[in-house]
Amino acid sequence: MTVTVLGAGSWGTALALVLARNGHDVRIVGRESEALGSLRLARENSRYLPGFVVPENVLVEDISESEPGGDMCLIAVPSAAVDQILPFVSSYGLVSIASKGFAPGPLRLLSEVVGAACPGSDVVTVSGPNLAVELAQGVPTVAVAASQNPSAADTVRETLHCRTYRVYVSDDVKGVEIAGSLKNVIAIAAGMSDGLGFGDNTKGALLARGINEMARLGLAVGSRIESFMGIAGVGDLYATANSKLSRNYRVGHGLGTGRPLRSVLEEIGQVAEGVSTADIALHMASELGVDMPITDVVKQVMKGTLKPRDAVWLLMERTPKREGLLGV
Repeated sequence: MTVTVLGAGSWGTALALVLARNGHDVRIVGRESEALGSLRLARENSRYLPGFVVPENVLVEDISESEPGGDMCLIAVPSAAVDQILPFVSSYGLVSIASKGFAPGPLRLLSEVVGAACPGSDVVTVSGPNLAVELAQGVPTVAVAASQNPSAADTVRETLHCRTYRVYVSDDVKGVEIAGSLKNVIAIAAGMSDGLGFGDNTKGALLARGINEMARLGLAVGSRIESFMGIAGVGDLYATANSKLSRNYRVGHGLGTGRPLRSVLEEIGQVAEGVSTADIALHMASELGVDMPITDVVKQVMKGTLKPRDAVWLLMERTPKREGLLGV
């Protein structure tokens, strides 16, 4: 395959490394001059993914000077930037979305945004417990490729699948995408719990209620529960909510220690998708009549209108209801 990876951050670079190791012709197309310069000259993404050599046969191009071409385009840019690269993507017959987050417009799922802009393309969403550094290291993990076109999902699976990266397929695009997006918000809450000094009991309870919250929003839009109990849900949530490699966990941990959001984000220096996802998710939940108490308090803490410790007691003091997907 000839694959264009859109995005020169840590995630795009890690995926390009996997594709190159699998024997595909790869080019990385981005817009950030510092990362592109490092990739071209040093063959290393010294800012976002240092320590990994990018093979010489991986081309590196600026999107302003690049032309679309190849068998597949793989999107690995922040969700807020997806609309900016749609003109470049629209000529591809196969578009794979590895970004995790919601779009700010009337079409909130990235698969819907890309599908509307590329009506002749097959769109495949890729999600799972895939921390960029570990993927680049070749640490074994899995992912799921979801599409309404089984053949397209199989093609993406075959392109990415290797000894250390096992890829499954699904047709529940909404479920896989919503799970991959909302787990970032719950991971912020998990980091906050650790930053406050709470223990494993607290975190276990938080993750259990978090997956419930994720699934309730997914079911409200017609997703299947299996997607939230599987790779894109439980699997990705566990990795993101427990690893110090996770930007969203680090955001939450910083907030839990009393630091303001701006300071934490400046230190991380990269996009943490859960920050913008929380607000969009709450708008979706309001329209669908779904209660999302964890997402709500995470948003309030990030805005500075609620202290992290008060957020915990606010959740603990809610009236307990029957356990299950309808219980909140």
